[in-house]
Amino acid sequence: MILAAAGWAGVMLGLASSIALAVFGFRALRRPDRATRGQLQQPVVGMVTGAAVAFITLEIALLTDDFAVSFVAGNSSRATPVLFKLTAAWSALEGSIVLWIAVLAGFTAVVLRQVRSVDDRLGVGALAFMGLVATFFFGLVSTVANPFEVLAQPPADGPGPNALLQNHLLVTIHPPLLYLGYVGFTVPFAFAMSALLTRTPGVDWLRRTRRANLVAWSFLSAGLVLGAWWSYEVLGWGGFWAWDPVENAALIPWLTATAFIHSAVVQVRRGILQSWNFVLVLTTFALTILGTFLTRSSVVASVHSFTQSPVGPALLGFFVVVVVGGFTLFALRAPRLASPDRLESLASREGAFLVNNLLLSLFAFVVLLGTLYPVFVEAFTGAQTSVGRPFFDRMAVPISFALLLAMGVGPFTPYRAANGRLLWERLRPALLAGSLVSAGLVVAGVRSVAVVAVALLATAIVAASARQLFTSAPDRRPATLFRILRRQRGYWGGQVSHIGLVLVALAIAVSADLSERTTATLRQGESVEFGGYTVTYTGNETIQRSHRTEVAAEFQIREGTDVVRIAGPSLNQYPSQQQAVATPSVWSTPREDIYVALTSLEDGQVSVNLYRYPLMWTLWAGGLLVAAGGFWAVGGSPRRRVRDTTPAAAEANAPASSDAGAAQAVAVLSDPPAAQGEGQDRA
Repeated sequence: MILAAAGWAGVMLGLASSIALAVFGFRALRRPDRATRGQLQQPVVGMVTGAAVAFITLEIALLTDDFAVSFVAGNSSRATPVLFKLTAAWSALEGSIVLWIAVLAGFTAVVLRQVRSVDDRLGVGALAFMGLVATFFFGLVSTVANPFEVLAQPPADGPGPNALLQNHLLVTIHPPLLYLGYVGFTVPFAFAMSALLTRTPGVDWLRRTRRANLVAWSFLSAGLVLGAWWSYEVLGWGGFWAWDPVENAALIPWLTATAFIHSAVVQVRRGILQSWNFVLVLTTFALTILGTFLTRSSVVASVHSFTQSPVGPALLGFFVVVVVGGFTLFALRAPRLASPDRLESLASREGAFLVNNLLLSLFAFVVLLGTLYPVFVEAFTGAQTSVGRPFFDRMAVPISFALLLAMGVGPFTPYRAANGRLLWERLRPALLAGSLVSAGLVVAGVRSVAVVAVALLATAIVAASARQLFTSAPDRRPATLFRILRRQRGYWGGQVSHIGLVLVALAIAVSADLSERTTATLRQGESVEFGGYTVTYTGNETIQRSHRTEVAAEFQIREGTDVVRIAGPSLNQYPSQQQAVATPSVWSTPREDIYVALTSLEDGQVSVNLYRYPLMWTLWAGGLLVAAGGFWAVGGSPRRRVRDTTPAAAEANAPASSDAGAAQAVAVLSDPPAAQGEGQDRA
């Protein structure tokens, strides 16, 4: 009773504070002479306090097995290990919304630090819009997603978390990272809406949201790759991405946010694509709400859809309000958003960024269409249909190749216009390196066109980044190179993310075309030859844990006569779930992954799926590099003004020689400052 009352009090404090922040914020925009910063600070403090009390109280209730609290009774048990009791707070609907409001309150407090006085109309407006968003989510927790309901007759024990959510340690990391990414996009959305409302478009809102956008994008990047790793390590199906609707719902806003990061660079540098940036920000935030709706409703069949609740219609209604309200305000301000400058040539750096934007947006649209098409068909015809992996693969592969090509060519292209001779001289060393690697693969016997093509592009992009770093440095000492990386964090963070993306692309191509798979049914002592190894089933054992029963099989993996690995895949049976959850055994080496997953184990006989994935480590390393590049770029300083776009300035910015481009490419994450190497573009 006490914990439930404390948690409810925290929610109500947060709700009242959110309403106050929105009211005082919009009032300060109308009458700044009658407003003070304290009127904004106090509601933010109330939001943070209320959200913290609610979240901490929920965790305490879980840890102390307070089954009088409805959320604990429905999502925990006495036998649940402490770690998974903690993670249960975000493993089910009501608790995940509590985590959402806690993260949102934290981001709101960060925005408040930027707002020094009520004369900062852009910042005040952003706080007001964040207050509106917070009002909705605190309202959810106080109504249809209330975890603090008190049960008149508490059960003696609960069913525990969903079996998939207590089967691997990544549950402690993956969902919170996704929420940090999703909620973080509220900041650029709020500033964009404030800029439209206060009629102050331009680059100020881009500068002020740059770090928040990078942080959100980086967390979402890390969440996506760890989600793929979780799927690979937990579900036992041998893959890492199934184009599941909820997987897609997290990917789509990442794509549009990546497009926004690109186009924001162009607007800050050249003053163009202003309207496009507003569209991308509004779309990204709306897609985070749509993704949450897909996860927390029953409109799609997904392994990730753990709950069905009235929160689904509420989220859908909020999504409609965001889309209609946001784009209506955008339409009303459209005459003010026209950029004075125009794209001079598609064969330019800003042209390459525009192509990149269009490809990312097309990719997002294709994935969104394939995800929602079955929903629309069922809504209008009553028929149930599905869009499977073949559709997504058929559409995603050519777009991904085009994106890799744009990512490889774009950094070599000068601003305004490029001529073919200059572009060829800049591309030639990287293409030579890529051609040598791809030729080596063909000589080694690789016959996959996709793998050879991706290897060529990946090598070229990595070689270009390396050459760029070395030509920017006055000497090759590690300390000098690191000093350049540190001074140009935004730019080189983008290059690190580029390298991470090409590693991901390489891993996907290799796993799709060069992997091996087989299925075997073995009795004890029997073996199967697979991937150059001999896999022998040697027996099994049953292990009783506090929260589950594990039936683990043992396989010896021999290379020649040497035993190189003992694999122990298992089938885990949880009291709350009838069907066992398979936990595979994955043997990872720099050369390959050997993946062993049970499908059945009975009568002294096992059925097992065996997979061999070459270079699988590059997927996880590449994905983490993407996120690491974003975090490294956060420390970089955005430009303080829009570049001069007069003809005289254009001449001053022209490359000094035909070998100029490698040292001054514009990165994905930030427009770089001038470097110290040869042939710089000078501001």
